[in-house]
Amino acid sequence: MSILITNVLHQGKPVNVYLEDNFISDIGPSVEAEQTIDGTNLALLPGLVNTHTHAAMTFFRSYADDMELHEWLRDKIWPIEAKLTPDDIYWGTRLACLEMIRSGTTCFNDMYFHLDMQAKATQESGMRAVLSEGFIDLMKPETGEELLTKTMKLVEEVRNMNCDRIKPALGPHALYTVSRQSLESIKQISDEEDLLIHFHLSETKDEVENCVKEYGKSPVRFLEEIGFLGPRLLAAHSVWLDEKEISILAGAGVKISHNPVSNMKLAVGKAIHYSEMRKAGLNVSLGTDGCASNNNLDMFESMKFATLLQKFSLNDPTVMPANEAFQLATVNGAQALGFNAGVIEVGKLADLILVNTRMPFFQPSHDLISNLVYSANGSCVDTVICDGKVLMEAGIVKDQDEIIEGARKATERLIQDGEG
Repeated sequence: MSILITNVLHQGKPVNVYLEDNFISDIGPSVEAEQTIDGTNLALLPGLVNTHTHAAMTFFRSYADDMELHEWLRDKIWPIEAKLTPDDIYWGTRLACLEMIRSGTTCFNDMYFHLDMQAKATQESGMRAVLSEGFIDLMKPETGEELLTKTMKLVEEVRNMNCDRIKPALGPHALYTVSRQSLESIKQISDEEDLLIHFHLSETKDEVENCVKEYGKSPVRFLEEIGFLGPRLLAAHSVWLDEKEISILAGAGVKISHNPVSNMKLAVGKAIHYSEMRKAGLNVSLGTDGCASNNNLDMFESMKFATLLQKFSLNDPTVMPANEAFQLATVNGAQALGFNAGVIEVGKLADLILVNTRMPFFQPSHDLISNLVYSANGSCVDTVICDGKVLMEAGIVKDQDEIIEGARKATERLIQDGEG
């Protein structure tokens, strides 16, 4: 399949971009292609990469707002999650993919349940993703052994799909929900099978204090002690870290997913130490978290919140300028997940979005990237291409009505069962 995008704005000037199969093949000349997209009044950007989601939690958007994190999990989220069926996961993930496509995200990193249904929904959506089965053994190693067997069976199922867009991963939830024995086993499997580990780390002050009480040291220091840290670990949140812990994570090659909207909404207590992480050489990317704690999957909004949170918390308007926030949402995310994407270059994967520069919030266009970060939202996205295939053109996604209706029916049943 070949696609020619004509007269599209790239680096301040109109160009033609030729895509062949699933790669960017050429930038500049006009050549014959199987499909042509008119890029007039559109700007070409790399697809956005969301490095921390719980996609099927679209079902819980506005379901349990304005609550403290652990109370929110214990009293509202975990009880209703216990009612989820594989069909629910499928429709919740399809709805999440639809929302992400419409707001310019082409790749995401997900942790949830029924990995096979996550993968089925993602494959049908056309998106790129790293997917993991949420692992919670509640500190019971024997339960952990059973879950590991189940997890690896699911990992093999995803691998057997032979879909290059989808990578399986391991998803231990957090230090306070997974036993030491299971964490050690997961790290060993990660090393042997070359699987990314998706993990919640140092999200709240309570998490850190409880870890100190239990193990005599902070989460990062404990994880270092048991050999859990490494370049395949992507740690979500990572708010409550000191300077030494940041150095430890950087030395181990750990990747960080910053989730500013979720952190602010759940009031985790402080802003991530972005400047220190950047100086230490950590790869920091951007995530939305699930719709129960955000409440959307709009990465444009997350870029804006990320930079504003830094400026506000440090009383410094120069911290995380717009171009850095944009890098968090594109190339940093692609690198963290191991995909050859995130920038517009020949030889990169054809994961691209076209945004409508005629939208009012782009006027005047003194600086496109500043407008994207500070002014825009996901509604500016006109066309989305992932893996060289058009997922949305001129704001139209096929099967949108079917997805919304399927998700509506599944949500209705779930809420009724949850309250019954």
